[in-house]
Amino acid sequence: MIGKTLRNRYEIKELLGEGSTATVYKALDKRLGRDVALKILLPHVRDTVRKRFFQEAHSVALLNHPNIMLIYDIDEENEMPFLVVEYVEGDSLAKYIPCAPEMVVDLGRQMAGALHYAHERQIIHRDIKPANIKVTSSGQVKIMDLGLALPKDAKRVTTDGMIIGTPAYLSPEQAQGFTLDYRTDIYSLGVVLYEMATGQLPFSSDDIPVLLMQHVKQPVPPPRLLVPTLPVTLEAVILKALEKNPVRRFQSAEAMAQSLAVSIRSTESNEAPTQSSRTVHNDTPTTSSVQLPFRVFVADDHTMLRKTLINFLSQHDEIIIIGEAGDGETAYQQVLALQPDVLLLDLNMPIKGGLDILPDVRKQAPKVKVLILTGRDEDWYITQALRSGAHGYLLKSSSENDLLDGIHKVMQGTLVLGRGVAEKVVTGMLGQSEGSNLTDEERRLLLLVAGGYDNEAIADRLRLTMPDVIEMLARAIDKMKAKDRHAAALNALRMGYILLDELQTL
Repeated sequence: MIGKTLRNRYEIKELLGEGSTATVYKALDKRLGRDVALKILLPHVRDTVRKRFFQEAHSVALLNHPNIMLIYDIDEENEMPFLVVEYVEGDSLAKYIPCAPEMVVDLGRQMAGALHYAHERQIIHRDIKPANIKVTSSGQVKIMDLGLALPKDAKRVTTDGMIIGTPAYLSPEQAQGFTLDYRTDIYSLGVVLYEMATGQLPFSSDDIPVLLMQHVKQPVPPPRLLVPTLPVTLEAVILKALEKNPVRRFQSAEAMAQSLAVSIRSTESNEAPTQSSRTVHNDTPTTSSVQLPFRVFVADDHTMLRKTLINFLSQHDEIIIIGEAGDGETAYQQVLALQPDVLLLDLNMPIKGGLDILPDVRKQAPKVKVLILTGRDEDWYITQALRSGAHGYLLKSSSENDLLDGIHKVMQGTLVLGRGVAEKVVTGMLGQSEGSNLTDEERRLLLLVAGGYDNEAIADRLRLTMPDVIEMLARAIDKMKAKDRHAAALNALRMGYILLDELQTL
């Protein structure tokens, strides 16, 4: 074909690539004097392939986006159909595997933005992979080869249950032959970003049925296991895109692009505010621009409740879960390392409680908004949490909508008080009891006294020296206006600082 001219217009210059169904050439459009690419359908291909070939022309013709390859024309010569498409000078995305997190974010945002544009026009790509993406010398992404692209209202050219696409990048629903929506492209893009970030595919097998089953059933290995220096928030974006259940993925490619934009703090700090940005008031009178999504850390020692909470929050595009912990000490260390936007903090946890770490979190990580989420509605807990700098106090009996609203409001600088808590604050009922200055550590000490522990056992449980226990016990006895340790514990029980159900968990 080299040197031939099709339709007395397209002079073929060189071979660009060969596939099982079509050959691609670089050609000169002599009429307009520009380079183009010709995608020529091979003879004797199946009828379904021929239909997909024409489907590509109609699909791409609807799109005009800087990150999507343009189609100029469809024509035929000597019963040989061919597409005339934009000639893209650049490298395959495969050249960027692996690459730095900043490059993953930059190219990923472009790809997600292009997919969002296509999805808005009811077109699903269905075959997102590095081979179908080029990057120009200026760093511009071009998504190519929409041969499998499917307009929403198009008549399917494959039967239901037929798997189509590239196995290593298939979504679980593609792997099972289910009906697809735009979220299949989000999953495939997640695979691409995983590969760019780590240099490896999340799943790999020479046995295609095994590979498909991995996509459907096997958990994704966290990227930071392969690249420990990868930013945690970027890992969270990739893992959210790779959720097995489409409901837990990003619900739009635009939301994924926004999440990538704030996944690396250096990128965020140099970013001009976008339409998704919102100006909020911090604790100080100054204002700052905060972009969606909100990076959330969940600290709660009830594993099932914590997992349920994470599952619920993960279904919302504006929230990225960047970590979790089941005890206060781990939560504190992780919060300092990860610097989330919002810390959902339970109060009663092992090793250290929420009230133990709250003052240190506020001091060492002042930008982190702390939203208490607890079952404790006693005055003392509410008072101590607010005095220690909590940005909000919600009970676990709150509705899901109240929780979401609370996260948004604390990010806006508003003090959030849940139902049952706000009433106490408004009516001035808090802080009236004599023991309201009892610290959480003193409260736990009296709880152990009420549970029958001697001083030596208490020192072991609280990881304190014996002199520290005796000194703390003396303060607690004084605050409870009691004559001995047992009377102090009884007063604490009567005043609601310790509960009978807590004694049962010791």
